Amino acid sequence: MKKKNNRTISAKRMQALERKATEEQKIPSIILMENAGRSAAEEIFSMVRHVLRPKVCIVCGPGNNGGDGFVVARHLKIAGVFVRCFLTADPQALKGDALVQFRIVKNSGIEVHPVEGTTVQLERSLRNSHITVDAVFGIGLNRRIEEPFCSVIHAINEHSRKVVALDIPSGLDATTGRTWGSCVKADRTVTFQAVKSGLCKGEGPKQCGRIKVRHIGTDLKA
Repeated sequence: MKKKNNRTISAKRMQALERKATEEQKIPSIILMENAGRSAAEEIFSMVRHVLRPKVCIVCGPGNNGGDGFVVARHLKIAGVFVRCFLTADPQALKGDALVQFRIVKNSGIEVHPVEGTTVQLERSLRNSHITVDAVFGIGLNRRIEEPFCSVIHAINEHSRKVVALDIPSGLDATTGRTWGSCVKADRTVTFQAVKSGLCKGEGPKQCGRIKVRHIGTDLKA
């Protein structure tokens, strides 16, 4: 596991920095989401750029982490990567920035397949993709994971060749490093703005793989 420095922050601190960026710097939150997703897409593309006809499967949850995943899908498609995108929720449950990004990705010609739990289609896509992107849950998770998400996380762990988690592996507490029942086991975690403390303690080091920090376009220090 590698990280750029020893400084880590809690989920609460990161959320405060994001609020400060939107309230004081007047950066719309959707721009922060766009920057996060685009920077993660750059990292993922660097992993498959020499692969002939690369394929990436992106599994998105109903919140802002899922919104990041939609952004990743769009930018990878622009870069020439074949993308399959799955949504672990009813599209009608989406709201805010995640809903905006969902509409954008649909209008960009990327089909988003809603799934409840694991499906044959999802498992096949996971097996056939060079990389799976975990965009199910982010740093705001604070409850035990239940179905249908347990089955989705199990499928990601069981059938993926390589997993890249966005910000935090789904199911890992971003502050304490405890797992909320089921948890994605990532080969690489692209975390935004600063290393979350949960990546470096508890179960974090076993779940996150290699850590890469990507910035989201603010000059706020963690």
